[in-house]
Amino acid sequence: MNGKQNHLMKRYMPGIDGLRAISVLAVIAYHFNLKWAQGGLLGVGVFFVLSGYLITDQILLEWKRNSHSIWNFWMRRFRRLVPAMVFMLISVALWLIFTDPSRLLSLQGDMLSSIFYMNNWYLIFHEVSYFESFGPASPIGHLWSLSIEEQFYMVWPITLFIGLRFAPRRGKLMLYILVLIFLSAMAMAALYVPGTDPSRVYYGTDTRAFAILIGAALAVGWPSWKLDERISSTGRSLLDITGGLGLLVLLTLMYRTNKYDDFLYPLGFLYLSVVSAVIIAVLAHPASRLGGILGCRPLAWIGKRSYSLYIWHYPVIILMNTDAANKEPDFTRTLLQITVILMLSVFSYKYIEEPVRRGKFRAQLHSIKHNYSFRPIIGLVLTVLIYFRFVSWITASAEVQPGLSNPVIAEKITLDDSQDSSSKDAGGEPPEQGEGVTAIGDSLILNVAPALEAMLPGIIIDGEVGRQMSRAQDVVNKLRANGKLGNRIILELGTNGSFNKTKLRLLLGSLKDAKQVYLVTTRVPENWQDSVNEDLKEVAGEFQHVNIIDWYSASANKNGLFAQDGVHLTPEGSQYYASLLAQHMKQDQS
Repeated sequence: MNGKQNHLMKRYMPGIDGLRAISVLAVIAYHFNLKWAQGGLLGVGVFFVLSGYLITDQILLEWKRNSHSIWNFWMRRFRRLVPAMVFMLISVALWLIFTDPSRLLSLQGDMLSSIFYMNNWYLIFHEVSYFESFGPASPIGHLWSLSIEEQFYMVWPITLFIGLRFAPRRGKLMLYILVLIFLSAMAMAALYVPGTDPSRVYYGTDTRAFAILIGAALAVGWPSWKLDERISSTGRSLLDITGGLGLLVLLTLMYRTNKYDDFLYPLGFLYLSVVSAVIIAVLAHPASRLGGILGCRPLAWIGKRSYSLYIWHYPVIILMNTDAANKEPDFTRTLLQITVILMLSVFSYKYIEEPVRRGKFRAQLHSIKHNYSFRPIIGLVLTVLIYFRFVSWITASAEVQPGLSNPVIAEKITLDDSQDSSSKDAGGEPPEQGEGVTAIGDSLILNVAPALEAMLPGIIIDGEVGRQMSRAQDVVNKLRANGKLGNRIILELGTNGSFNKTKLRLLLGSLKDAKQVYLVTTRVPENWQDSVNEDLKEVAGEFQHVNIIDWYSASANKNGLFAQDGVHLTPEGSQYYASLLAQHMKQDQS
């Protein structure tokens, strides 16, 4: 009996910490807007699978040892997760009280929903986009993923214990979990509309649950406490090769994937979850050499503090970036931010997370009180607060522009030649100046619509907030069917993310009868800006009837044209943008 109990012991898996490290570093690199880490958001998906595996593995072990208790499980999760997050939220609130009180007021809903681990649904119901936030980002916008995990921690033990009661055999239990995986994956497939903002399916517990459940299914079929390190050399080599290939696929996905890729929804995230499960299966095996490699001391150190790094990195990045429109990586600023992230994460892990988790928090406070002086720390904090308050004040003063106003954004408008049919522009041009011109775009074209229609009376403008290039073909087909597609077409798309060049080629091929098609380059403080502009120019060069209107170059060093988000325009900017488009149309007509 004692031998059996000793065999049923939870063991440390260093390779799992190594995978945690890779995942959190990918997420951090993504939030730093590093161009080689556009797929770093996939690290969150890996964490989902890891959570599903480790939690289910632990519950099954406790069930096997007859030591299971839902209440004890919840209390362990509470001690592990809540104190550090609450400390971070309090710190962010105190920071904003000193530096930007109005911003703190706007975060009340985010903070309250985060404390109760419902932030993802709060963002869904308030239609907050994960992908199209050009203005100042929420410093706690990353907590949506923790909400999904905590919801899982609350529901899954009960569900699993019921399943174990009625389906004690692993095969039957696995089948039930696979059904849940299928339903969740189908929910993502059903709710995702290609070419539109995918935030609903990205945030949803229902649409992301399959990742956690795939980890849970792995734990049922591959429990860590049943794996034996005594396997053949061939079996060990097969494990390492499989894990190595899986890791290569994962890193390739993180390097090549863009958050707007249609591939991600739904098949991409499902594929990522399966690949992650394969890697976890290898790392969980005691005979795996790959587990030892990923469990090396630097990666293990980061992995153990991955939760601290995750909760602290985003508020530091956002709050230390005083220029919301400037998201380009800056070496000095990035180095300073990384230093602050590490300091806060180490402090949180050592003095809050570990003491609370091990029931030694009071003893830790007593030790700190008697062994450390807080005067240098208080002095440092006040110095940093004063410095960033001063920088924020200088930046805000510099950004104030005469006539600055909020960008004009409507949900959707279509202006046709029935409006202002007799109007003339300032130069006395006839109304026919804009006839036969169709402009298709996103919120930016809506921003400039009044100025553009005044300069080109008769122009048809079809814009929609959040529109991506992949939706352009549907818009073209609809306009053509309604007889509103002109023979000179402006395509202003790319602000909201990169696109598939093959689809753009097909779109331009379908417009071969047009006299002229214009692709407008973009200026957006996001990591896809350069690739979008390069792709537009590359594809335009393949068609004789396609030209480029280079808004990116025309707006260089003209910060006064832009609203605070660095994308939408002031009234002066709208006039400038509209005149750029109108100039090309008039040149083409003359």
